[in-house]
Amino acid sequence: MAELSMNRLSEEAEKLGVALDWYQLNQFEIYYRDLVDWNNRINLTAITDVGEVQIKHFLDSLSLVPLIKGLSSRSFRIIDVGTGAGFPGIPVKIAIPDIKMTLIEATTKKTRFLEHIITKLQLFDIEVINERAEETGQNPEYREKFDIVMSRAVAELAILAELTLPLCSIGGCVIAQKKGDISLEMENSLKAVAMLGGRLSSVEKVKLDGLEDERYLVIIDKIKPAPVTYPRRSGMPEKRPLK
Repeated sequence: MAELSMNRLSEEAEKLGVALDWYQLNQFEIYYRDLVDWNNRINLTAITDVGEVQIKHFLDSLSLVPLIKGLSSRSFRIIDVGTGAGFPGIPVKIAIPDIKMTLIEATTKKTRFLEHIITKLQLFDIEVINERAEETGQNPEYREKFDIVMSRAVAELAILAELTLPLCSIGGCVIAQKKGDISLEMENSLKAVAMLGGRLSSVEKVKLDGLEDERYLVIIDKIKPAPVTYPRRSGMPEKRPLK
């Protein structure tokens, strides 16, 4: 089997301050190969070119790593809501192996891929939950148990707040990956964030070579418990966003 070059990922990650060794780069190569292979059978991604996957999936996910590492030196418990084919959760786990990672994905076929790739990459302390975030957020085993709740391209912030803040522990934070002009979206989310025990902390601009859109990390601190009525039943946050 021909060797793929992950040099672009390595070089661009280094610009972010993320150093990847040969073992981690090999994990990303395996991840890419299996992503494309499984994508022939189930819909995982529209992006399959090796260069584009390195930047638009892997590097974009790794843009969270400097922020996560800067928050604390202790071992974090992190959950990725609506992970899809594993983004950003699996790249973050590869880059920071000692964190405890949970992935939520509602589509069963995608969770089979996640379980496969976790085994293939020999990742430990990582769990896959095959259900909607609304269900997980009401489960006492997971509710308000995570130091960091991550999400990438799942929903607008007002909806995302209801899906993520109930999972976040007090003193922890939600990190939402966003792109483009998010000023109106942020303004429309302020009431929902406050209702759910959150407070907008900061918005970090991320510069990634090879991506045209402006990229941001929206950080929401969890300052008090979320009301027990939230999240509402599956589908309600999207149908009737909190305003």
